[in-house]
Amino acid sequence: MTIDDILDEIDAMIDRAWNLPLTGGKCVVDAEKVRELLDDIRINLPTEIKQAKSIVADRSEIIAIARRESETIVRRAEERAKQLVSEEEIVKLAQAKSDDILAEAKETSNSMINSATAKAKEMKTAANDFVNSILKNSEDTLSASLAEIKNTRNALSNK
Repeated sequence: MTIDDILDEIDAMIDRAWNLPLTGGKCVVDAEKVRELLDDIRINLPTEIKQAKSIVADRSEIIAIARRESETIVRRAEERAKQLVSEEEIVKLAQAKSDDILAEAKETSNSMINSATAKAKEMKTAANDFVNSILKNSEDTLSASLAEIKNTRNALSNK
């Protein structure tokens, strides 16, 4: 029997009790039965309190774990963002190097038009392939990070 059941039974006993005239609503109840019910409350109360404490502890632990996870995810995302910024700098340097190569190819083409034109096209293709490769890697990395962040946000929202 739960504490709520016991309290309902005490309430019902009071409803069924005889009212004493001229006492302002005082009534007669079975004292022995009330004592038994109070003993039942005392027996059941610690169990329910332990259960409530356990629920609160579990809730606090889950929240603490979620906070630690979110802090870890944020830290990783910040590190990843720094890495991506660094990769972006590499892309800029590669683009600058590509521009330098193209400029050199143009200078050479003035003196050796036919052979230099072929070399310039080859250099431009290589530079573009190189830049395209770096941009593709950056795009893949950003997509993976974005997907990880979305999954983590969804996981935190569902808890």
